[in-house]
Amino acid sequence: MDWLMKEKQEHTSPRWIRMTPPSSFCCLLLGALGIFALGHFTKGQNNTLLFTKENTIQNCSCPIDIRDCDYSLANLMCSCKSVLPFAMEHTSYHGHLTIWFTDIATLGHLLKFTLVQDLKLSLCGSNIFPTKYLVICGLKRLCINTEAKHSSPEQSLLIHNRREGSALYKGWQTRVFISLLDVALFNRDSSLKSYSIDNISSLTSDFPDFSYFKTFPMPNSSSYVVTVIY
Repeated sequence: MDWLMKEKQEHTSPRWIRMTPPSSFCCLLLGALGIFALGHFTKGQNNTLLFTKENTIQNCSCPIDIRDCDYSLANLMCSCKSVLPFAMEHTSYHGHLTIWFTDIATLGHLLKFTLVQDLKLSLCGSNIFPTKYLVICGLKRLCINTEAKHSSPEQSLLIHNRREGSALYKGWQTRVFISLLDVALFNRDSSLKSYSIDNISSLTSDFPDFSYFKTFPMPNSSSYVVTVIY
Protein backbone atom coordinates (compact mmCIF):
# COMPACT_ATOMS: atom_id res chain seq x y z
CA MET A 1 0.00 0.00 0.00
CA ASP A 2 2.86 2.41 0.76
CA TRP A 3 4.32 2.05 -2.72
CA LEU A 4 0.85 2.63 -4.22
CA MET A 5 0.28 5.85 -2.24
CA LYS A 6 3.76 7.10 -3.17
CA GLU A 7 3.12 6.52 -6.90
CA LYS A 8 -0.25 8.30 -6.67
CA GLN A 9 1.38 11.34 -5.05
CA GLU A 10 3.96 11.55 -7.83
CA HIS A 11 1.21 11.53 -10.48
CA THR A 12 -0.84 14.24 -8.73
CA SER A 13 2.02 16.68 -7.99
CA PRO A 14 1.72 20.12 -9.72
CA ARG A 15 3.08 19.79 -13.26
CA TRP A 16 4.06 23.48 -13.54
CA ILE A 17 6.94 22.89 -11.17
CA ARG A 18 8.52 20.47 -13.62
CA MET A 19 7.86 22.83 -16.59
CA THR A 20 9.47 25.95 -15.11
CA PRO A 21 12.19 27.14 -17.56
CA PRO A 22 15.69 27.92 -16.33
CA SER A 23 16.16 31.42 -14.90
CA SER A 24 18.79 32.26 -17.55
CA PHE A 25 16.24 31.56 -20.31
CA CYS A 26 13.69 33.86 -18.60
CA CYS A 27 16.22 36.70 -18.43
CA LEU A 28 17.12 36.24 -22.08
CA LEU A 29 13.47 36.23 -23.14
CA LEU A 30 12.59 39.32 -21.09
CA GLY A 31 15.67 41.13 -22.41
CA ALA A 32 14.73 40.42 -26.01
CA LEU A 33 11.15 41.59 -25.44
CA GLY A 34 12.42 44.76 -23.77
CA ILE A 35 14.74 45.60 -26.68
CA PHE A 36 11.94 44.99 -29.16
CA ALA A 37 9.49 47.18 -27.21
CA LEU A 38 12.03 49.98 -26.81
CA GLY A 39 12.90 49.91 -30.49
CA HIS A 40 9.23 49.95 -31.46
CA PHE A 41 8.49 52.83 -29.08
CA THR A 42 11.46 54.89 -30.28
CA LYS A 43 10.57 54.33 -33.91
CA GLY A 44 7.00 55.43 -33.38
CA GLN A 45 7.91 58.49 -31.31
CA ASN A 46 10.46 60.16 -33.63
CA ASN A 47 9.73 63.85 -34.14
CA THR A 48 11.46 66.34 -36.41
CA LEU A 49 13.08 69.40 -34.85
CA LEU A 50 14.49 72.34 -36.82
CA PHE A 51 16.58 75.17 -35.40
CA THR A 52 19.43 77.40 -36.53
CA LYS A 53 22.95 77.33 -35.16
CA GLU A 54 26.06 79.11 -36.47
CA ASN A 55 24.47 80.07 -39.80
CA THR A 56 23.33 76.51 -40.49
CA ILE A 57 20.02 74.77 -40.06
CA GLN A 58 19.98 71.78 -37.73
CA ASN A 59 17.58 69.08 -38.88
CA CYS A 60 17.07 66.67 -35.97
CA SER A 61 15.18 63.44 -35.43
CA CYS A 62 14.24 63.10 -31.74
CA PRO A 63 12.89 59.96 -29.99
CA ILE A 64 11.32 62.09 -27.23
CA ASP A 65 9.90 65.59 -26.85
CA ILE A 66 12.75 67.99 -26.10
CA ARG A 67 12.25 70.88 -23.68
CA ASP A 68 11.76 74.02 -25.76
CA CYS A 69 14.90 75.93 -26.68
CA ASP A 70 17.19 73.49 -24.85
CA TYR A 71 19.83 73.23 -27.56
CA SER A 72 22.24 71.19 -25.43
CA LEU A 73 19.61 68.56 -24.71
CA ALA A 74 18.67 68.42 -28.39
CA ASN A 75 22.29 67.79 -29.38
CA LEU A 76 22.51 65.08 -26.72
CA MET A 77 19.23 63.24 -27.32
CA CYS A 78 18.55 63.79 -31.03
CA SER A 79 20.23 62.73 -34.23
CA CYS A 80 21.02 66.04 -35.97
CA LYS A 81 22.57 67.01 -39.25
CA SER A 82 23.56 70.44 -40.55
CA VAL A 83 21.87 71.82 -43.66
CA LEU A 84 22.94 75.02 -45.37
CA PRO A 85 20.04 77.46 -45.85
CA PHE A 86 20.41 77.56 -49.64
CA ALA A 87 20.29 73.74 -49.72
CA MET A 88 16.77 73.57 -48.28
CA GLU A 89 14.28 72.00 -50.68
CA HIS A 90 10.51 71.60 -50.79
CA THR A 91 9.74 69.19 -47.97
CA SER A 92 6.65 67.41 -46.64
CA TYR A 93 6.33 66.47 -42.96
CA HIS A 94 3.61 63.90 -42.31
CA GLY A 95 4.46 63.63 -38.62
CA HIS A 96 5.07 66.27 -35.95
CA LEU A 97 7.42 69.16 -36.73
CA THR A 98 8.85 71.55 -34.14
CA ILE A 99 10.71 74.73 -35.07
CA TRP A 100 12.71 76.80 -32.58
CA PHE A 101 13.28 80.34 -33.81
CA THR A 102 14.51 83.75 -32.66
CA ASP A 103 13.73 85.89 -35.71
CA ILE A 104 11.01 85.99 -38.32
CA ALA A 105 13.36 85.96 -41.31
CA THR A 106 14.66 82.52 -40.33
CA LEU A 107 11.20 81.19 -39.52
CA GLY A 108 9.85 82.43 -42.84
CA HIS A 109 12.72 80.77 -44.66
CA LEU A 110 12.03 77.42 -42.99
CA LEU A 111 8.28 77.53 -43.57
CA LYS A 112 8.71 78.65 -47.16
CA PHE A 113 9.89 75.20 -48.12
CA THR A 114 7.55 73.19 -45.95
CA LEU A 115 4.24 71.38 -46.14
CA VAL A 116 3.29 70.29 -42.63
CA GLN A 117 0.11 69.09 -40.91
CA ASP A 118 1.15 69.15 -37.23
CA LEU A 119 3.40 72.10 -36.35
CA LYS A 120 4.80 73.57 -33.15
CA LEU A 121 6.55 76.96 -33.14
CA SER A 122 8.64 77.88 -30.10
CA LEU A 123 10.01 81.40 -29.69
CA CYS A 124 13.49 81.25 -28.15
CA GLY A 125 13.98 84.96 -27.50
CA SER A 126 12.26 88.20 -26.60
CA ASN A 127 12.09 90.04 -29.93
CA ILE A 128 9.11 92.19 -30.88
CA PHE A 129 7.60 91.34 -34.26
CA PRO A 130 5.56 93.57 -36.57
CA THR A 131 2.39 92.32 -38.24
CA LYS A 132 3.57 90.06 -41.02
CA TYR A 133 1.99 86.97 -42.49
CA LEU A 134 3.82 83.73 -43.13
CA VAL A 135 2.32 81.11 -45.42
CA ILE A 136 2.04 77.47 -44.31
CA CYS A 137 0.70 74.77 -46.62
CA GLY A 138 -1.45 71.85 -45.46
CA LEU A 139 -1.60 72.85 -41.79
CA LYS A 140 -4.12 70.98 -39.62
CA ARG A 141 -2.91 71.71 -36.09
CA LEU A 142 -0.74 74.52 -34.72
CA CYS A 143 0.89 74.80 -31.30
CA ILE A 144 2.90 77.81 -30.10
CA ASN A 145 5.09 78.43 -27.07
CA THR A 146 6.44 81.82 -26.02
CA GLU A 147 7.76 80.78 -22.60
CA ALA A 148 11.06 82.57 -23.22
CA LYS A 149 9.09 85.82 -23.50
CA HIS A 150 5.85 85.27 -21.57
CA SER A 151 4.93 82.96 -18.71
CA SER A 152 1.71 81.94 -20.48
CA PRO A 153 1.20 78.23 -21.11
CA GLU A 154 1.57 76.55 -24.46
CA GLN A 155 -1.35 77.13 -26.81
CA SER A 156 -2.75 74.92 -29.55
CA LEU A 157 -5.28 75.43 -32.30
CA LEU A 158 -7.05 72.89 -34.52
CA ILE A 159 -7.21 74.40 -38.00
CA HIS A 160 -9.25 71.61 -39.55
CA ASN A 161 -9.67 67.86 -39.34
CA ARG A 162 -10.88 67.15 -42.83
CA ARG A 163 -9.28 64.25 -44.65
CA GLU A 164 -8.35 66.17 -47.78
CA GLY A 165 -4.70 67.01 -47.99
CA SER A 166 -2.13 68.86 -50.03
CA ALA A 167 0.78 67.58 -52.02
CA LEU A 168 3.78 69.87 -52.01
CA TYR A 169 3.80 71.53 -55.43
CA LYS A 170 3.18 68.21 -57.18
CA GLY A 171 0.21 67.50 -59.37
CA TRP A 172 -3.35 68.72 -59.16
CA GLN A 173 -5.34 68.71 -55.94
CA THR A 174 -9.11 69.12 -55.57
CA ARG A 175 -8.59 71.27 -52.47
CA VAL A 176 -5.48 72.84 -50.95
CA PHE A 177 -5.27 74.24 -47.43
CA ILE A 178 -3.27 77.44 -46.96
CA SER A 179 -2.68 79.11 -43.58
CA LEU A 180 -1.62 82.74 -43.11
CA LEU A 181 0.13 83.14 -39.76
CA ASP A 182 0.36 86.64 -38.27
CA VAL A 183 3.73 86.63 -36.43
CA ALA A 184 2.61 89.56 -34.25
CA LEU A 185 0.69 86.99 -32.17
CA PHE A 186 4.01 86.12 -30.50
CA ASN A 187 4.02 89.59 -28.88
CA ARG A 188 0.92 89.04 -26.76
CA ASP A 189 -0.61 86.66 -24.25
CA SER A 190 -4.04 86.45 -25.89
CA SER A 191 -5.42 83.17 -27.16
CA LEU A 192 -4.86 81.93 -30.67
CA LYS A 193 -7.67 82.75 -33.05
CA SER A 194 -8.43 81.89 -36.66
CA TYR A 195 -11.02 82.18 -39.37
CA SER A 196 -11.22 80.29 -42.66
CA ILE A 197 -12.41 81.26 -46.12
CA ASP A 198 -13.64 78.34 -48.25
CA ASN A 199 -13.87 77.72 -51.98
CA ILE A 200 -11.33 80.26 -53.20
CA SER A 201 -10.64 79.74 -56.88
CA SER A 202 -7.72 82.16 -57.32
CA LEU A 203 -5.29 83.19 -54.60
CA THR A 204 -3.79 86.06 -56.57
CA SER A 205 -7.22 87.55 -57.38
CA ASP A 206 -8.82 87.12 -53.95
CA PHE A 207 -5.66 88.11 -52.02
CA PRO A 208 -4.05 90.82 -54.19
CA ASP A 209 -2.09 92.28 -51.24
CA PHE A 210 -0.15 89.06 -50.66
CA SER A 211 2.77 89.25 -53.06
CA TYR A 212 3.86 85.81 -51.87
CA PHE A 213 1.17 84.19 -54.01
CA LYS A 214 2.49 86.01 -57.10
CA THR A 215 6.18 85.15 -56.71
CA PHE A 216 6.13 81.66 -55.26
CA PRO A 217 4.54 78.64 -57.02
CA MET A 218 1.53 77.30 -55.17
CA PRO A 219 0.01 73.80 -55.58
CA ASN A 220 -2.48 73.54 -58.43
CA SER A 221 -6.03 73.13 -57.21
CA SER A 222 -9.63 73.62 -58.21
CA SER A 223 -10.21 75.47 -54.92
CA TYR A 224 -8.32 76.69 -51.86
CA VAL A 225 -9.20 76.98 -48.19
CA VAL A 226 -7.37 79.94 -46.65
CA THR A 227 -7.15 80.23 -42.86
CA VAL A 228 -5.91 83.39 -41.15
CA ILE A 229 -4.28 82.74 -37.75
CA TYR A 230 -3.80 85.71 -35.42
